[in-house]
Amino acid sequence: MQFLDPHTIILITGVMGLMMAMVLHSLRRNCPPSVKGLSQWAIAPLLLFIGTGVTALRGGPFDTLSIMVSNLIFFVGVYITLEGSQRFFDVAPRFKSWMTVIAGFWLAITWFTVVQPAYPPRLFIFTFCMMTLMGAHAWLLYRHAPATFSGQLALSVMVVGTAVQAMRCVTSVVLPTGVGVFDRSAVHLIYLTTYSFTILLTTISQVVMTTDRMRLEFEHLANHDSLTDAFTRRHMNEAVQLELDRTLRHGRPVALLIMDLDHFKTINDTYGHQTGDQVLIDFVALVKTTLRRPDQLGRFGGEEFIVLLPESSRESALITAERIRVAVEQAPQPACTVSIGLTISQPGDTLNSLVARADAAMYRAKDLGRNRVEVG
Repeated sequence: MQFLDPHTIILITGVMGLMMAMVLHSLRRNCPPSVKGLSQWAIAPLLLFIGTGVTALRGGPFDTLSIMVSNLIFFVGVYITLEGSQRFFDVAPRFKSWMTVIAGFWLAITWFTVVQPAYPPRLFIFTFCMMTLMGAHAWLLYRHAPATFSGQLALSVMVVGTAVQAMRCVTSVVLPTGVGVFDRSAVHLIYLTTYSFTILLTTISQVVMTTDRMRLEFEHLANHDSLTDAFTRRHMNEAVQLELDRTLRHGRPVALLIMDLDHFKTINDTYGHQTGDQVLIDFVALVKTTLRRPDQLGRFGGEEFIVLLPESSRESALITAERIRVAVEQAPQPACTVSIGLTISQPGDTLNSLVARADAAMYRAKDLGRNRVEVG
């Protein structure tokens, strides 16, 4: 292990931290607001870079200050990584609790730096704090990380990192620890190298998890209406065609509802477009509560919506349509009624013919007084 130098390992770790902070910062700027935690993930490796710079002051006139400041920076940096993951997975951070824990570890290190200077207990306290923070991070990933490559990579890295810190705690008690962070013993060099790779792989897994989440978010934005979160017309056209193809293979019919909110223009003209937008949002949320899991709700434009009911008979589709009509009529919001046209797939149907029949039935419902269901 003589070809490894602690100064070089610490320097490389800091530089890698700076580079990954730049990568994560760039990702954060290009991410949709719904992807959270990237600010914390970008700050953490930057703090690591600063901490390695402060560590480089060891052995000089600022040795005591370097020990106290660098350890605090490393503690806070590892915690901020944890907080970033909590925000990424929509878990409420426990900032005050963790700051109290970190303050306790830091005060213990300060005691063995200023009052009773001794490296072995400082090393044990440092690694025990790191083990605690990484262990909490590993538990968070175990509970919330997706079963994808990026999620499992992040979990594996954090589990290994926690195990390494636990082993270092043990070795700091049973093996010689040297005199400081720049000790050249084989155990210490292995620990530094492993820690360096843990930091690198942690940030890599964060980058991959972020790109995975961004892909899902952009797919969602491409397939969902930005106002109501109903599916887009393009998605619904594809879904209807897919169900028609499945009907040809299996012979099970598909039902289609086209719905139009009654007198919606009056709502916009009387109360304004913001109120009208909220009516549409409330309508979609209400309709979703009446549908089965395989059913799909889309916005065709304006106040017109479409519902796809796979493998539904005329009778079951009528029940669903009537349930929607009654729910809208009785709800305090959206404070309007809905006219619904219903049709069932027939042999030889195309997307256009199916939609045209449902649309014609919906306009017939309008002509017959609105707030009703008509079958086409």
